[in-house]
Amino acid sequence: MDNLATLFGDISSVIWGPFLLIPLLLGTGLYLTIRLGGLQFVKLGAALRLGILKRKDPGSEGDISQFQALTTALAATVGTGNIVGVATAIGIGGPGALFWMWVTGLVGMASKYAEAYLGVRYRGTDTAGEKSGGPQYYLERGIKGPFGKFLALFFAIAATIASFGIGNMTQGNSIAANLENSFSVPTWITGVVLMVLAMVVLVGGIKSIGRVTAGFVPVMIIFYVGAAIYILIANIGSVPAAFGQIFSQAFTGTSAVGGFAGSVIIIAVQFGVARGIFSNESGMGSAAIAAAAAQTTHPVRQGLVSMTQTFIDTIIVVSFTGLVIITTGAWNYIDPDTGKQIEASLMTAHGFTFGLPGEWGHWIVTLGLVLFAFSTLLGWCYYGERNIERLIGRKAVMPFRVVFSIVVYVGCTTQLTAVWNFSDMMNGLMALPNLIGLLLLSGMIAKETRWYLKHDPKLEATKEDIELFMKDREGWAEWKSGDVTGSSHMSRKARLKMEAEQEQNRV
Repeated sequence: MDNLATLFGDISSVIWGPFLLIPLLLGTGLYLTIRLGGLQFVKLGAALRLGILKRKDPGSEGDISQFQALTTALAATVGTGNIVGVATAIGIGGPGALFWMWVTGLVGMASKYAEAYLGVRYRGTDTAGEKSGGPQYYLERGIKGPFGKFLALFFAIAATIASFGIGNMTQGNSIAANLENSFSVPTWITGVVLMVLAMVVLVGGIKSIGRVTAGFVPVMIIFYVGAAIYILIANIGSVPAAFGQIFSQAFTGTSAVGGFAGSVIIIAVQFGVARGIFSNESGMGSAAIAAAAAQTTHPVRQGLVSMTQTFIDTIIVVSFTGLVIITTGAWNYIDPDTGKQIEASLMTAHGFTFGLPGEWGHWIVTLGLVLFAFSTLLGWCYYGERNIERLIGRKAVMPFRVVFSIVVYVGCTTQLTAVWNFSDMMNGLMALPNLIGLLLLSGMIAKETRWYLKHDPKLEATKEDIELFMKDREGWAEWKSGDVTGSSHMSRKARLKMEAEQEQNRV
């Protein structure tokens, strides 16, 4: 296992190194930002209003509401990356790493929009009548020929495997370890409880996941951010200096670990970008899978709603975590018992403990990590099952949910150094085909986005309004039917049943 951990770590360091995935991620996000006219800045307000305030798109088709699709994607991304990932980035790259996490988030919003748009644009309907989409479909349908099919299959295989790593065992392991450290709960008890809870939710599919995430994801984010705001207010005098460190050290790369031994800027950039993507998943293609299930009247609308996920994850939650770590001094705290700097993974807990009275800080971080990690587990099960459906068919979905739930127990009760490194590697392998696809399809995305926003700049058009300006648009009738070339078509019997139910609901 040690040899495997080393091997996976070496491969991951190449994939996430300064010459492959990092420039590709930043470059793709920047390129899409330019082609889309800074969409993430000029339409952020309208997108937040549509996704968070309106929440639904009347008259639209899909499995879950726009808000539920947003919270499902948030559930999968707001996890250990927002607590442990931020601390690791700052611990190794210094406060300047937070600046590069922001950069990753801002340009990543364009990537998130593009992949969510494609997820809805090229979605199909499976044999159970559920929407199914994501890179495993749009790479093949949007990029014609063998190359598109290769990219789609490559993504589907990588995503299915990754779902058991970063979306399952590592999350369960984080929950079990923190509950054992904070409350002395045996890991096997945590494993059993999590396995049962996961199975109860996951067996119900995306509608069950959507209801659960819509209920507790907003609450857990508000709870966590609220505690962070209290700490920043209590340390208000340190906030300006914290921002000063973030911006100045983004270009000097001062490292916490290693006693300020003069690490170069590339370390701050590398860990800021890598942990930023680990947190918000922009460019990985995963959120497009949740977006494809949304009830929406046009792909542009859901793309904009999904884009806000990166803003909430990185610009809000990650920022508050990082600022707490820096303002409380946790990022360079020396343990008086050992005389050494504390581990990066413990910085967030120490920051909240220093900032809140008693043991409240430690408990809040533990509870936050438990809720964040469990929600990530739910979201990633859906990502995995949609890719299994692409590879094997609908018949494999229910067995996948059961196996996924059982594997949670394994994650809770096993040491996972190799799995963590393997998960980083598979996340990178997911991102590579997706980013290539985003670049190749960027012209179509920009063209269709401009057309839609020309007619509905405030995202207030009704279904009837959209039909009027889209009726002669290429691919519109095909998209409304839910059957695009190469989709997993419904059987005739299943389609007739669904159409009869829809007609009955209309009546």
